[in-house]
Amino acid sequence: MLPSHGSNPHYLYDSLSIAQPEETLDFSANLNPLGPPQTLIEKWPDAFNLITTYPDPHSATLTKKLAAMHNTEESRVLVGNGGAELITLVGRFLFHKRVCIVQPAFSEYEEACRSAGCEVTYHTLEEGWRLDPKPLIEKMNHLDAIFLCSPNNPTGVSYDPESVRTLIAEAEKRDCYLIIDEAFADFLHEEPSYTVELMTNKNLIILRSLTKMFAIPGLRLGYMMAHPEVISAVKKLKPHWSVNALALMAGEICIEEQAYTTATRKFIEEERVKLQLFFEKHRYIYSRSSVNFYLLKDPERTDQAPLLHYLMKNGIVPRHTENFPGLNGRWLRFAIRTSDENDRLMEVLASWRS
Repeated sequence: MLPSHGSNPHYLYDSLSIAQPEETLDFSANLNPLGPPQTLIEKWPDAFNLITTYPDPHSATLTKKLAAMHNTEESRVLVGNGGAELITLVGRFLFHKRVCIVQPAFSEYEEACRSAGCEVTYHTLEEGWRLDPKPLIEKMNHLDAIFLCSPNNPTGVSYDPESVRTLIAEAEKRDCYLIIDEAFADFLHEEPSYTVELMTNKNLIILRSLTKMFAIPGLRLGYMMAHPEVISAVKKLKPHWSVNALALMAGEICIEEQAYTTATRKFIEEERVKLQLFFEKHRYIYSRSSVNFYLLKDPERTDQAPLLHYLMKNGIVPRHTENFPGLNGRWLRFAIRTSDENDRLMEVLASWRS
């Protein structure tokens, strides 16, 4: 009965019958703690006039800028109403196919595929979450598609690029689609580029988000990259005008903000190191995340529910992992927030220990 997503903390409080404190800190949504870029904030008052006309149904300007950013062709890019729409469209594209999801992973892959009548199986990684391509390659002959989330949500782990490239090559040989969700790739210091593989690979689909790095989840904006034939097929399934004019404007501004993304990565790295030192000192176990969120657990307890309840009563809202196959509630997920908010989290975790 727990909420299936982070954010909107009141739903989690209600489902657990815990009285919500007047002040809460939401660590359940993996967004940039620095907020939207200043340039977007400054230009936002000018955006009001956009709501009086229909948006560009082809997202032409943003598509062109995204293609240039990834050094690819515009015919290989499709802008969507957030990652959720694109995942749903890919699920419909895979109608009644055999799909394997590398777990743990974002729950919407399975929801989208089952809604499209797909046969869904799991390939669950052991804790430590190292990606070994061999067992997946062996399964490919009996599959039509594989979903792989890297950097992974919920662990924050970024898979070895050579292992991912091996999967890309083998999926092409076996005519199996490989869908790589890179919603959090912008937070990586050294981002592996798989877009070059798109030029020679008809079976690779890459999903990206613009809401996480730029802290604009209310606008809903993402894009996918794939072979032109795949883009054309998926586009036919997409509702007309699904991406609103405000989101398009925001996207066009945000992707120019290179200094902002660089500053974000530096801040996240500094806060992550600070948090990890605290966790080690206070005997917490955490995932070796490379992005802006991580898994955490108290190794002295098999069931993390008491820790979840304690945190929430103290105004700290993590993300439960009950609906992540392979985790099943044994961990809690936390976003890296502002320095003061992270300090408050450490204060409450220290009090739990005492």
